[in-house]
Amino acid sequence: MFAPLKQIFSKTNKDLRKRILFTLGILIIFIIGTNIRVPGTQDLTGSLGFLELMNAMGGGALKRFSIFGLGVMPYITASIIMQLLQMDIIPYFTELKNQGHVGRQKLNQITRYMGIAFAFIEGFAFSYAYLGKTISTFEHIYIAIILTAGTAFLLWLGDQISQKGIGNGVSLIIMAGIIATLPQMFVTAFNGLVTIGTTGETVTGILKFAAFVIVYFLIVIGVIYVQEAERRIPIQYANKSTVSMTKQQFMPIKLNSANVIPVIFASSLIAIPATIAQFIGNEGFTNFVNNYIMYTTPVGFCLYVIFIIFFAYFYTFIQLKPDEMAKNLQDNGGYIPGIRPGKETEKYISKVLSRITIVGALFLVVLAGLPILFSAVTKLDSSVSIGGTGLLIVVGVALETYKQLEGSLLARNYKKGYQRRR
Repeated sequence: MFAPLKQIFSKTNKDLRKRILFTLGILIIFIIGTNIRVPGTQDLTGSLGFLELMNAMGGGALKRFSIFGLGVMPYITASIIMQLLQMDIIPYFTELKNQGHVGRQKLNQITRYMGIAFAFIEGFAFSYAYLGKTISTFEHIYIAIILTAGTAFLLWLGDQISQKGIGNGVSLIIMAGIIATLPQMFVTAFNGLVTIGTTGETVTGILKFAAFVIVYFLIVIGVIYVQEAERRIPIQYANKSTVSMTKQQFMPIKLNSANVIPVIFASSLIAIPATIAQFIGNEGFTNFVNNYIMYTTPVGFCLYVIFIIFFAYFYTFIQLKPDEMAKNLQDNGGYIPGIRPGKETEKYISKVLSRITIVGALFLVVLAGLPILFSAVTKLDSSVSIGGTGLLIVVGVALETYKQLEGSLLARNYKKGYQRRR
C-alpha cells in the first residue's frame, strides 16, 4: 500500500504530483465555500431529521445555510433517476445508452440539466421549510437561486478534478464533505464522554472515548472488507484463442453491488411524508409522521430496514441483469462448468445474486441502523455516530481513488520500462 505513495514523491512523477495537488486545491475551495453563508440567513439549530445525510455529505454546509448547502445531492438524485430510466423504461434513454461515447455525453448533459432543476426545487423547498413566512416569496426564490448556483459551481469543480486532477471529482467532493465533519464529531464525542472531575471519572471517560475510537476504526476495517468482497463464478471458454486477453477465468460479483444507492432510496422514501407534513402544517398528520414514519421510531425504523432490503434487490437486479450476463457469456463462447448455457445459466446467476444480495443488504441495514441505535442508547449529541452511510461513501471513494492512482503509476512504470527497452 505504501509503495505507490513512495513513487508519487519520486522525481519521475512530477506530473502526477501536480494532479494530486490540484485536486487538494479544489477540495480546499469546497471546504472554504461550505463556511460562506447565504446572505440574510443564519445557522439552523436542532436536528435536520431526514436531511442529516445531505448535511453530512456537504460537510455540515446545510446546517450553516451555506452557498454549498445542497452539495451535489441534486445531481446524485438526477443520476439515479437517469440510470433507472435507461433500464428499458424509456426507449429514448435506452438508445442513448447503446450509442457509446456520444450517447453517454448526451445522457450526462441531460443529467446535469435535471440536477440543476432539482437543485432549484430543493433549494426553494428547503428555504420555505426552515424560513417559512418570515420572508417573502421573492426572497425564497433568491435563496433558491444562490443554492442552485452553489450546486452548479460544485459540479464544475468536480469536472475540473476529473479532467485535471485524480479520481472522480463529484465523488471526491462528497468524500471531502463527510471527512470535514469528522474532527468536530470526535471533539464532541470527547467532550460528551470525558468528564473533568475526580480522577476516577476522568479515567473512565477517557477509556470510554478510547473504546469509541477503536470501535469506529474497527467498523471502517469491516466496511473495507465487505466493499472488497466478491463472489467469483468460475468460467471456461470453448475456444480460448478466440477470446482476447482471457486471463480472467471467473465472473466477479461484488457482495454489495448496489453500494449506497438502496440507503439513499430508502431515506428519500421515508422523507416524503415528513416533507409533506412540513408544507401542509397539519398537526394531526405531523404527529402521525413523527410517531410512525420517522426512522427514529420503532415502526419507522422497521420500514426503513424493509425499504433498504427491497431497493438492494431491486437495484442489483436491474443493474446486473442475469439474462444479459448469461447471453453475453454465451455469445463469447463461455460457460459455467456444470451449468448449461442459456436459461440454466441465467437461473444460476440469479440464484447466486439472490444469495449474496441478502448479505449485502443486511450489511447496509447494519451500517445505516448503527447511528440511529447509537443515538437512541447514548446521551451524546446527534452529530456523534458510529457507522452510517457516510462512512460507506468515504471508504468506497477512497478505495476507488487509490486503485486509480495505483493504475496510473503502473501505466507510467510500464511506459518507462518499454521506452528503456527500445
